[in-house]
Amino acid sequence: MTMAAVFPLSLMAEDTGAAILRSSGMGVLVNSSAAPSSIAVFSNDLIETQRSAVARIETPGSTADINPETTVQYQSDELVLDHGSVSVNTTRGMTVRVGCVTITPVNPAGWTQYQVVDLDGKITVVALKLDVYIDARLKNFEETKKSSQASPDLVREGEQKSRSEKCGAAYIKPERPGIVSILNSTYAKWSALAAVGVITCFGLCHDDDPVSRWKP
Repeated sequence: MTMAAVFPLSLMAEDTGAAILRSSGMGVLVNSSAAPSSIAVFSNDLIETQRSAVARIETPGSTADINPETTVQYQSDELVLDHGSVSVNTTRGMTVRVGCVTITPVNPAGWTQYQVVDLDGKITVVALKLDVYIDARLKNFEETKKSSQASPDLVREGEQKSRSEKCGAAYIKPERPGIVSILNSTYAKWSALAAVGVITCFGLCHDDDPVSRWKP
């Protein structure tokens, strides 16, 4: 990729609230169409990664790694996760929403790293750096007031918490440290592959890429 091709995408993303999507190659779709190795994505764009494919969303102050077999919608300062797993690094308070459950950095201006996994009807949140909130909002206001999950639940750095996708359901189990439990789940079948893909492709291929002005 030439410098001339890189800078227009970067400026467009900053001016319009779009993001740059980097992909590992085949198996990454944007709005059901095959994505090139680098493309601008806009609010409401749908990103899908197939088996063995990984991608990264880059915006000023935030990056989000999208692991294999994941479907996520880009919403500028929020990612809407349908299923799969995303890992967020942000100093701009980027959030992740799964249905009516929203994961939010406690300190929006602090460098926060967290992972959200939506698998087999269970949402798992791992706070890797700094704390995050899990907040469930029911559609019915009266149910929200009565629900024990109406107040945000805190996930401290180094911990993880899991809950059902159903809003108002009890948290399944708090665990520490967070990474160990996820590696013991069925998610481990492709999480290692995703990590290798991200490190290899984004760490080695784009070290000198000036598009993203912030790197966690």
